[in-house]
Amino acid sequence: MNISDINFPPVLFITGVGTDVGKSIATGWLAREMANAGLNVITQKMIQTGNLDMSEDILRHREIMGIELQTVDRLHITAPIIYTYPASPHLAAAIDGKSTDLSVIDSATESLAKQYAHVLVEGAGGLMVPITEDYLTADYLHDRQLPTIVVINGQLGSINHALLTLHALKTYHIPLFGVIYNPYFDKDPIICADTKRYLREWLSINFENAVWLEMPMKV
Repeated sequence: MNISDINFPPVLFITGVGTDVGKSIATGWLAREMANAGLNVITQKMIQTGNLDMSEDILRHREIMGIELQTVDRLHITAPIIYTYPASPHLAAAIDGKSTDLSVIDSATESLAKQYAHVLVEGAGGLMVPITEDYLTADYLHDRQLPTIVVINGQLGSINHALLTLHALKTYHIPLFGVIYNPYFDKDPIICADTKRYLREWLSINFENAVWLEMPMKV
């Protein structure tokens, strides 16, 4: 499916089947492809951990997109919350002696949505990552009914991780917009081919309108 043929929503959340599955690279890649298709798009990092003043994920997005840091980046609108310790948001906030104000994230997203036609919001970790002690990323998406893309790959065990995430989306009544397959971790061609086949067939039955996108090996 061509990017230009897809009707992207104004705000699109990007999560993964776990940590370190290439979510940031996928976000930057999708933003670049959307921009190349003539769409006015920007990325946002919902909560950044493990950094001091600038979000490393936003830096990675801009590098992949082939653009310099934007004014909204320097004003921290694209990364409204940054914690120093590289951990889940609830723990990183506690270590920094802070509390996460969700309204700060909402306000930043709303501000970006007024300036850009499309905002890609990258989450922290996977769908069930705690934002606070009693509030998960899934709760955030459910309450705001944000269309979501799930980044998957072909590693052994990916079918299990993907189905757990997709079932969680159903349980929380979160709209699935689509899936991005990241081939960077492909090692066993037999497993990878079957993973793609199985998940595409499963999606066609359970989320028939979901978009399937595949990244190139080198972004």
